Amino acid sequence: MTAPCAEKIYTVLGLEFGADTGKTAIVVHALYGLKSAGASFQRNLADCMRTLGYKSCMADADLWFKQVTRPDDGLRYYAYVLLYVDDCLCIHHDAKSALYELDKYFPMKKGSIGNLDIYLGSKMRQVTLCNGVKAWSASPRKYVQETVWNLETYLVKQGKGIKLPKRAMAPWPNDYVSELDDTPELGATMVSHYQSLVGILHWMVELGHVDKIVEVSILASHMAMPREGHLIAAYHVFAHIKRHHNSRLVFDSSYPEIDMSMFTSHDWKEFYGDVQEAIPPNAPPPLGKDIDFRMYVDSDHVGDKSNRRSRTGYFIYLNSALIMRKSKKQATIETSVFGAKFVAMKTGIETLRGLRYKLRMMGIGISGPSYIYGDNMSVIYNTQRPESTLWKKYNASCYYAVWESVAMGELLTGHIKSTENPAVIATKVMANGQKMRNLVNKLLYDLYDYEDANSPAQTEPKQYEG
Repeated sequence: MTAPCAEKIYTVLGLEFGADTGKTAIVVHALYGLKSAGASFQRNLADCMRTLGYKSCMADADLWFKQVTRPDDGLRYYAYVLLYVDDCLCIHHDAKSALYELDKYFPMKKGSIGNLDIYLGSKMRQVTLCNGVKAWSASPRKYVQETVWNLETYLVKQGKGIKLPKRAMAPWPNDYVSELDDTPELGATMVSHYQSLVGILHWMVELGHVDKIVEVSILASHMAMPREGHLIAAYHVFAHIKRHHNSRLVFDSSYPEIDMSMFTSHDWKEFYGDVQEAIPPNAPPPLGKDIDFRMYVDSDHVGDKSNRRSRTGYFIYLNSALIMRKSKKQATIETSVFGAKFVAMKTGIETLRGLRYKLRMMGIGISGPSYIYGDNMSVIYNTQRPESTLWKKYNASCYYAVWESVAMGELLTGHIKSTENPAVIATKVMANGQKMRNLVNKLLYDLYDYEDANSPAQTEPKQYEG
C-alpha cells in the first residue's frame, strides 16, 4: 500500500463496512489483489530510485546502479541495488546508509536492514580463503537439513517401511539406467510427490549443490511419467545429500592463474575480415576492475540409452567464482564424439555472449576474451586454427559459430585433461571415486575449507569430499 494507483479505480463497499455498505469508494493505493497493483508499485518504486540518482540497467530492469566514490581510497565504482518484489539487495561501501535512504520513501520491515544472512534459502557468510582473499559464500545446509527431515517424516507417516538408504556412498545408485526402467508407473499421488522432490533437488543445485546437477537433470527428464525406480533413485540422491550437506559455494573474486600457453592466436582476417565482437553502444562507461570469464565445457556421447542423445554440460566462472552451470540433453542425435562436443561448446558460448553483454550493460569491464576449456583435442584443434577442415558437414552451424567467435576475439579455446575438467560432473554419472572427489573439490568447499572473516584462524583447511 505504499504506491498510488496508476488509474482511477472504484469499488462498491460490502457488508464488512457496516453503515457504509453499498457506498461507492475510490481506491487510491495499490491494494493487494488489484490487477494493476504490481505495475503501480514497480512504477512508483522506479520513480523513487531515479530520484535517488539510480539508473535502471537496460539488461535487467530490476537492477539499479549509480556512480559512487569509496572514501578510503577514492575509487569510483558503481553501487548496485537489486529489487525483487519486496526484497532488496544492496552492494555499496556503505550499504546500510543507502538502504536507510530508500527506507525514507519505502518503509522496510523493522530490523530487516542488515548484513546479508539468508538469501532465497541459502545461508550467506563472508569468509576468508586460504589465500587471504575475503569472499562471500553460500551454503544450502539448513535448507537441506529441513527438507531431508520433512521427507523422512513423510516416509514414516506413510507407514510402508520405506526409508532413505543408509549407505549412499555415491549420488546415484550403482548401474541404474533410468531411461530403461520398466518398473510400475507411479499413481497420481506419488507422481505429485516425485515432482515435488525433483523441484526441491533442483533448488538445492541452484543454492550450491552443483555436484548433483546431472543426477537432478536425469530425474527431471522423467517428470511426466515417473516410475517406482525413479522415485527410489530420488530417495538415493537425498540420502547422499544428507551425508554431505556441509558443502559451500564460495564466490572467490580473485583473478585466476591462466596458462596462456594453452591458447594459440592466429590471423583470421583472410577468412572473416576485420570482424569484431559486438559491443553495445549504449553501455555505461566501465568502472572498477575488469573481470575474466572462463568456461569448462563437456559432453558425453549417446549417453541416453533410449534415444542415443548426448548431454551438454558446462560451468562458467567470473574470475574464480562459479556463477552459472548447465546439464541438459542435446536436442539432436550426434553420431560422433566430435559432433556432441561441438554442440556443447556452441551452447556454452551463446550463454557466455549473453553474460558478456549483461555485465557490460552493468558498467563492468571485461578484460579480454573468454577462456574455454575442453577435453577433446580434435574440437580444440579445429577451433584454434583457421586452416583446419570441417569434415562433418552436419556440424557446420556449430562449427562456424565457434570459429567466428574465436575470430572476433570473443573467446579462446584450450585443451585440458578430462581428469581436470569439472564439467564432466555435469555430463556423466560418476561413482564415489578419487576422480569424482578431485573434480568436486574444484567446485565446492567443505565448511572447514576457509576461515570465518570475523573469527580467529582455524585448523588446517580440509576440502570437500563428495
